[in-house]
Amino acid sequence: MSENSSNQPDVQLSGIPAFCSRFTDFFESDGGASNYSRQVSDALYSWVSPTRVRAPKTLIYSPDLAEQAGFDKEFCSSDYFAQVFSGNRLLPGMTPFATRYGGHQFGHWAGQLGDGRAINLGETAHDQNSYLAFQLKGAGPTPYSRGADGRAVLRSSLREFLCSEAMHNLGVPTTRAFSLVLTGDSVVRDMFYDGNPQEEPGAVVCRVAPSFTRFGHFELCARKGEHALLKQLMDFTIASDFPHLNQSRAENNETDIYLQWFDEICRRTAEMIVHWMRVGFVHGVMNTDNMSILGLTIDYGPYGWLDNYDPEWTPNTTDFEMRRYRFGKQAVIAQWNLYQLANAILPITGQAATLEEMLTSFAYNYEQRWLQMMIEKLGLGTADYSRDEELLAELDRVMRLHEIDMTIFYRSLVEFDYRNSAGSLSTVIMDAFYAPETVSDEVTRQWNDWGLLYAGRLGAEAMSCDVRKAKMNAVNPCYVLRNYLAQEAIDKA
Repeated sequence: MSENSSNQPDVQLSGIPAFCSRFTDFFESDGGASNYSRQVSDALYSWVSPTRVRAPKTLIYSPDLAEQAGFDKEFCSSDYFAQVFSGNRLLPGMTPFATRYGGHQFGHWAGQLGDGRAINLGETAHDQNSYLAFQLKGAGPTPYSRGADGRAVLRSSLREFLCSEAMHNLGVPTTRAFSLVLTGDSVVRDMFYDGNPQEEPGAVVCRVAPSFTRFGHFELCARKGEHALLKQLMDFTIASDFPHLNQSRAENNETDIYLQWFDEICRRTAEMIVHWMRVGFVHGVMNTDNMSILGLTIDYGPYGWLDNYDPEWTPNTTDFEMRRYRFGKQAVIAQWNLYQLANAILPITGQAATLEEMLTSFAYNYEQRWLQMMIEKLGLGTADYSRDEELLAELDRVMRLHEIDMTIFYRSLVEFDYRNSAGSLSTVIMDAFYAPETVSDEVTRQWNDWGLLYAGRLGAEAMSCDVRKAKMNAVNPCYVLRNYLAQEAIDKA
């Protein structure tokens, strides 16, 4: 049992779902029951107790997630809600724990990492194969905090809440944000990394996903030679998070199930990256410990959205020199991370050649899905790389000629009438340039040349302008969470 079990409610509550924890029911903890930092072996998690906060106050919560999970509005508006989702109290069935994982950070093995400021509360069940796991971020230190305080500030917590909900509503696979609670405590942070730390308002965000299992969970087991535990984790993950694969065990041997599982992880990861590229999202820190086994965007740290189209851009200031995690490199890094996962599960599958084939297929599958996505962004009906290679390559080239806003460009392109303005595309997209008055005649000419290519391609499609506009507006966002919008929200909060 968690040492926090004494925090179970002493009042009759209504309008709340039942909580459980399949993970802690299946696996043994490391045996400790306190939050001191330590190395953990032969265990996947440790019991923890969220650190009490002084004056919790709910700032915002997600009504649709609340309804999906089974919370009613009255409870979500209560002080008890703030107490629970700040870590001060527990609901029946909640058993707080932090998980152990490792990871490659910026291409180098970093050893044990783990939930350093994340505390899992448990999960709610909707049917036999559908669960939502709840996790507090910023609720105090855990055994994996490595000397840090485990706290979070309002600034970063609000950025995570807003971005995860924006991504969800833009159709990007992601973890979600359930609640954001002010703690009433101050947290000291060096915001600008200039040696001048200051007090900031503390906050706790509760994030939700079907599972928070990461590539790094499997990596650390493999690195430590804990092969029995690694196999148990693989079996549990397939049974819990990929039940459709588990149902085929009667027709397939165990190794085939593992390979099908890895192949699905590759496909889900490719789909996630394609969506990042579609909306101009840059994760900023694609370490293997930040990669979800379900292909969900997780850990909104130094993320950013492309303003000016620049495939070399990264929002991570510590990555400015190498730009490992830049926008245009995200698919390559995803494949590299999948290689690390393949190496981790190799002792159990024993199928190096098959895993290698799947990793090679990742690049092809991503390219095909990316091509289809780009065709949809341009309002075309069918994808054919041999036919469209020049169109897309030229688009990438001309978008780099002069600072142009990626989001505004695609929304402006909707208004392009290829029948009447094929040679004057530049006038349609001029508002997408940051300094239209500085766009040279040569840049204008090259854009109009691409417009002729595009017009020819549109003319080959039997599609009305209204249908094309609807297709383009369905995949090209009108708004993304730009940094200044997030900062305005932070300032008001």
